[in-house]
Amino acid sequence: MRITDLLDRRSIALDARPASKKEALDTVIQLMIDSGKIKDAEAYRKEVYRREEEGTTGIGEGLAIPHGKGEFVEKPGLAALVVPEGVDFESLDGEPATLIFLIAAPNTADNVHLDILSKLSVMMMDENFADSLRNAKTVDEFLKVIDDAEEAESEEKTEKAPAETTAQPVCKVLAVTSCPTGIAH
Repeated sequence: MRITDLLDRRSIALDARPASKKEALDTVIQLMIDSGKIKDAEAYRKEVYRREEEGTTGIGEGLAIPHGKGEFVEKPGLAALVVPEGVDFESLDGEPATLIFLIAAPNTADNVHLDILSKLSVMMMDENFADSLRNAKTVDEFLKVIDDAEEAESEEKTEKAPAETTAQPVCKVLAVTSCPTGIAH
């Protein structure tokens, strides 16, 4: 699933000036509602706030990824809010959030919200990528930054695909750690 498939032009705002975390959440929730992916706006709003009460989704480095999952979501989606001046999001590192991605996911067994959360988190580790999103002047530019990053990732995976060989199998090591976003790495 591509991030650009989940974003809708109506769900992106590039110059938000919320005065509080609540105002930022309300703004990005409204962007998601405007995208047409939510069946029950009030139930979705309550779920996003309920999840936020469990622990902040302000993961640090200027990024917050709130989310809501349930039967009130028509289809998976993302909303994006760029906050140039930042907003206190009770982030784990104490830094203000300047980029907020809101995830909406239907209540399905495949847990699509975890896939989205994981992919976004990995992409955002690239500081140049994150800065390019924060500095995008238009929605088209914002979408192009994401599309270009996904294309580069796809090409990189293709180039790194192992060639068939008759050599002995290589030992593989698996390590699992936890992270504040709830994703096992």
